[in-house]
Amino acid sequence: MDSWRAELPEVERSSSELTKRIMFMSGVLDGVMRRELTELGLTPAEFDVLVTLRRSGTPYRMKPNQLARSVMLTTGGTTNVTHRLVARGVVEREDDPDDARSTWLRLTPDGVALAERAVLANAAAHDALFDGVPAAAVEAATAALRELFAVSPSLLGSGGTVRVARPRA
Repeated sequence: MDSWRAELPEVERSSSELTKRIMFMSGVLDGVMRRELTELGLTPAEFDVLVTLRRSGTPYRMKPNQLARSVMLTTGGTTNVTHRLVARGVVEREDDPDDARSTWLRLTPDGVALAERAVLANAAAHDALFDGVPAAAVEAATAALRELFAVSPSLLGSGGTVRVARPRA
């Protein structure tokens, strides 16, 4: 940011620094998560499907289109991921007794155990990443981001339109 301040001062905006810091943190968190998932033999998409099914509560099942929306994958992407998880024996398809055209995707007992191991490993890796950072600083950053999301739904990727201010000639 110091370089930009010197080279192009009009770029100096609080949102610019915030954005860069969030992007940097995202990259660090992604690397930590990928290391943990690799040890469990999971891709990030497989992890998302497993934990989404796990947090849905007993009986840990969802309709494929519900799952796709929840993990923000296309239905085709969700199908590919679930095929791999079914082959691995951690997800199974269940016929819907109320709709012969539809199925449920459900975690098997091995899937529940794998999802829980993955979530716990990921949480432990995040704790290790923030080891030494005062709890108050983590709580303040969390509260600030929570407030940003509350006041600007477009940050959640809900399709809200973001207006970009253009410099006047």
